[in-house]
Amino acid sequence: MAMENVSSVMEFILMGLTDQPELQMPLFFLFLVNYIVTVGGNLILLNLICLNSNLHTPMYFFLFNLSCIDFCYSSVFTPRMLMGFVSEKNIISFTGCMTQLFFFCFFVNSESYVLTTMAYDRYVAICQPLQYTVIMSPRTCSLLMVMSYLMGFACAMVHTGFMLRLIFCDSNTINHYMCDIFPLLQLSCSSTYINELVSYIVVGTAVILCCLIILISYALILFNVIHMSSGKGWFKAMNTCGSHIITVGLFYGFGILVYVKPKSTESVGQGKYFSVFYTLVVPMLNPLIYSLRNKDVKLALKRTCKRITN
Repeated sequence: MAMENVSSVMEFILMGLTDQPELQMPLFFLFLVNYIVTVGGNLILLNLICLNSNLHTPMYFFLFNLSCIDFCYSSVFTPRMLMGFVSEKNIISFTGCMTQLFFFCFFVNSESYVLTTMAYDRYVAICQPLQYTVIMSPRTCSLLMVMSYLMGFACAMVHTGFMLRLIFCDSNTINHYMCDIFPLLQLSCSSTYINELVSYIVVGTAVILCCLIILISYALILFNVIHMSSGKGWFKAMNTCGSHIITVGLFYGFGILVYVKPKSTESVGQGKYFSVFYTLVVPMLNPLIYSLRNKDVKLALKRTCKRITN
């Protein structure tokens, strides 16, 4: 779909998180630290997985992709958000806004499917350990990741394509720190009924499908764990899934708080505060969750540090 419509609006103004001047600099430094930790944490995890052969397994292959998505995902809007804290007006062009919307939708949907794939990987590892290497072959893992990115790309194309059909002719101030779907729909002076319907169908289908697969995977894992005679085996199985359960809970929990609400001015305004958690906090926490709770990652970090110091 062409990047052109009959809109008179050529640029948007992003309101950001707050319009209170005294909070601008404290928030700037807070989110600057957040971005540095996010980028640093994910880059360290990416390098650890690449440099340590003991981490060249399906589980860490998926974790590598998750960290890669989190790194790119946070870079889509955080630099511009930081600029908004120190500039008088945070202006973004129409094309830039649509580009940001596309990449935001692409990465957030891709992450959703990668987390789903990781749940399936844990199910196979715990419930079918003898066939794990056969089922989760390099070809299967690569195919699962390609499908995750393709689904993310398809969702992003749908959201962005339908946004481009709208006409923006009056207000150009977005009540958010990024170009998100519902804040943009509020500014359109044409009918947004089809866009809202498509958004709910696409988001609803993705959430239901992913959550269903994750819930089924963990239900089967729980059933298998309950029947384990060894207490050590039970602890190992639950420890293996712990990091993923925390990540899924944070990602979907805050995502639902933002999007599964009535589309009103008040709810959209509240939504931008909740979105801070799944757009800025979750990408920062993911590498910390997987490194602090994972013996293999901690061992790989010690080996890498020892290699560097020697």
